Amino acid sequence: MNVIDYTRDDFTKNGKTYDLIFDVVGATTFDRCQHSLKPNGIFLQNIMELTDVVRVLWTSIASRKKIKGGVAINNLKRMSFIAELVAAGKLRPVIDRSYPLERIAEAFKHVEQGHKKGNVVITVAHS
Repeated sequence: MNVIDYTRDDFTKNGKTYDLIFDVVGATTFDRCQHSLKPNGIFLQNIMELTDVVRVLWTSIASRKKIKGGVAINNLKRMSFIAELVAAGKLRPVIDRSYPLERIAEAFKHVEQGHKKGNVVITVAHS
């Protein structure tokens, strides 16, 4: 696994290809990265907009490369309500499996097989 600091290195120009490119902060696009993905590679976005959803649908039809991601909504009232439910024991997340960040590709394979019985968690070690 390679972790690349986008502020120091432009991985799209190093000639290498990757199974997974995870854009954590919305610093790049699928268009910019697609040549750096292996034929069945995945571009994972942490932040998606409506145009990205359209792109997800198009690439699922037209390419073996895939875009995956989600939309996070910053809503303090909603998050406070969820925290209250958890604290009261009224909401318990169901965790199917947990994978370290180094095995994220394996985690995606597990999810895509359709056998999970809850959430799949990716753990990140603190340095």
